[in-house]
Amino acid sequence: MSERTASRLLHVDGRTGALVDRVFSDIVSLLEANDVLVVNDTRVIKARLRGRKESGGQVELLVERVRDAQRALAQVRSSKTPKPGQRLLFAAGIEAEVLAREGEFFELRFAPRSVLEVLEAHGEVPLPPYIAHPAQGEDEARYQTVYARAPGAVAAPTAGLHFDAVLLEKIKAKGVELAPITLHVGAGTFQPVRTEDLSRHVMQSEWYNIPPATVAAVANAKAKKGRIIAVGTTALRALESAAAGAAAGAALHLPVLAGISLSGGRRSYH
Repeated sequence: MSERTASRLLHVDGRTGALVDRVFSDIVSLLEANDVLVVNDTRVIKARLRGRKESGGQVELLVERVRDAQRALAQVRSSKTPKPGQRLLFAAGIEAEVLAREGEFFELRFAPRSVLEVLEAHGEVPLPPYIAHPAQGEDEARYQTVYARAPGAVAAPTAGLHFDAVLLEKIKAKGVELAPITLHVGAGTFQPVRTEDLSRHVMQSEWYNIPPATVAAVANAKAKKGRIIAVGTTALRALESAAAGAAAGAALHLPVLAGISLSGGRRSYH
């Protein structure tokens, strides 16, 4: 779809249960002054990297998490399971040493360039399985929210893809505050559910941050009887996780928030 805001929006009236088909730009009419819109400003990195083993066999990485300048946690696809000490070779003389295995992931150390430099120069955007074509140039722009800022996600917070800059300005003009959080969506988001018992479905943890300004915005909205509206499950689970035990959660009093979540078709997990 050429226009982000032309996507469809299903509005559920929380009081009556009534369902109304809308277009996404109608969201402006559903928001009110003193509401806070919590958005996830994570930025998708080019987390898919293709190379070879020293033996010549092909290898494909999907970076799950960047741990520091040189180290990353990644899924590794190859004909044989790599072992600690093994080197993986990529373009431009770049190497990654396998340091250790951690469950389904491998800790790698890149040299001579940093992880993010390598991915930016040689990686591919890891499009979700339901997009059949290989990543193309336009995907790098389309598969980002317009407010993406902090690099680190391997998948986009998809509910936010429907906003564009013009719509956000209309929302702000109505007296709604935009409050960012950062949650780096991990590769576990692509993992299929293989069990009927959801309690047995194991997911990886994700890094998130809720800045003090967002804590203050939520507290201010509550004082003014405004709503706290999470854009998608990534923003929602960051708020829920903070409420469950972090110091920010104690200040937010999130368990008693009155709000709604805009879902982009992704499942929520903690």
